[in-house]
Amino acid sequence: MKPYQHIKIIECHQPLVPIPDNEFILENPSAYVKLGADYQGKSPYFLREEVLKRLLKAKAKLAQIKPHWQIKIFDAYRPVNVQQFMVDYTFNSICCDRQLDTNFLTPWEKASIYEEVYQIWAIPSDNPLTPPPHSTGSAIDLTLIDENGVEINMGGEIDELSERSNPNYYSKATNEQEQKYHENRQILLEIMTYSGFRRHLGEWWHFSYGDQMWAWLEDYNLSAIAKYGTVGINGIHPNK
Repeated sequence: MKPYQHIKIIECHQPLVPIPDNEFILENPSAYVKLGADYQGKSPYFLREEVLKRLLKAKAKLAQIKPHWQIKIFDAYRPVNVQQFMVDYTFNSICCDRQLDTNFLTPWEKASIYEEVYQIWAIPSDNPLTPPPHSTGSAIDLTLIDENGVEINMGGEIDELSERSNPNYYSKATNEQEQKYHENRQILLEIMTYSGFRRHLGEWWHFSYGDQMWAWLEDYNLSAIAKYGTVGINGIHPNK
């Protein structure tokens, strides 16, 4: 288990609400739908009610810093079955890239590859005590768009399996272009932390509010409490 998964959850039963496409850039169809993920006809662009309010606050903050920039949502609510799909997809992609036959992997090889996969993907657990962050409706993956409608270069792609995904990868860069990557990441961090979000320690694009990871990152105190657990694709809390 990861440290944040020891955090207690007291579910507040706040509903999932749609992310308005007139306020944010939403890719349609979404990235994982393009890969074949099954959202059962639903959209991934949902968040808990308070999380959306805070995202709107982040948008207002961005307008103060970069008046013509916008927030682009890459992914938000992710059912556990989609989480499992992406874990499997990433596992198979790594095997394909390395020309490995998944039917003939040794237990050690499988474990090693899954260790890489779980660097960016939470375990798709049905356990109500250890929900994947995105399955709570309180985690969001996002980036920024400039005044010309072009994605800001963050020096790495969302979901990239490399050291470049570390938020502070470019923090000590001496190259001017790489310093710009860090500056762009810091703008994203500033608007999100201003609004109460906390950033994933290993992913520059992932922010959350109200889930176990958020509660732990608030003060690294295991006595902290999260208020969002797993929520079903129809907004139904499995344990209500």
